[in-house]
Amino acid sequence: MARVRYGARTEREIAATRTAGARLSDLWSTGVVAVWETDPDAVAAVLPRPLKPTARPLARAAISRVDLGGQPLGAGSFAVAAAHGPVDGWYPLVMPMTQERALTGGREVFGEPKKLGEVTVERDGLVVRASMTRHGIAFVEVRGAVSGPLPLPAPVRRTDFYFKFLPAVDGRGFDGDPLLVHCERHERVRRLERVTGDVVLRESVYDPVADFPVRRLVEITIGEKTGDQRGRVVERVDPRSLLPFLHQRYDDPLQALDAPPAATGSR
Repeated sequence: MARVRYGARTEREIAATRTAGARLSDLWSTGVVAVWETDPDAVAAVLPRPLKPTARPLARAAISRVDLGGQPLGAGSFAVAAAHGPVDGWYPLVMPMTQERALTGGREVFGEPKKLGEVTVERDGLVVRASMTRHGIAFVEVRGAVSGPLPLPAPVRRTDFYFKFLPAVDGRGFDGDPLLVHCERHERVRRLERVTGDVVLRESVYDPVADFPVRRLVEITIGEKTGDQRGRVVERVDPRSLLPFLHQRYDDPLQALDAPPAATGSR
């Protein structure tokens, strides 16, 4: 009988998959990063406990492209500054990806708020444009012109905070306590340039980042970087504190909150 492809994999095949995944850290991406000061009340409003605002109310848009396995991948992130105890980091609200491969692993393993979308990074001479688009709306656009090189920073460790959870089968709460994940990214940069420009936030009911206006632009850069990431669960979270924020993860929160008692479909 020919091999049944949905059948169990051998230990050698599983080990080979892990090895292939480790090689992805050697990929270099080209990305545009914009950081700005925004409304402190807006930042505080979107942080589930135990996350808290930092002293400086920052928002960050990171928009990158990379060749992943011979296919171009666009990856975006919109995040606000947050702290968990003594650790400062970023709490991403939406992370559009152009490939399902990048989406599923991050959501299921780390709890990243990834969604399918369009992500573009374009450079024509000195002119730069990068955007994140979903449902036909470019809800974040960074545009400007390269104004000069920047010194290469030393390798840096950056922490992102995620909540990993499963909505309950009956639509009421969660199946198990949600988990707070610290995802540590170790990044190396081989090229970095300053961009003089602006950040445009467009209204979208699906990705309402327009609630985080640009009060003062801190910086816009374009560069090439690589890195790896490691996640760890740091604590279990009270489901009651996270449930009011469940809609952050879904375009239609009714999918998770108002599920019928018995699912329909083939079995």
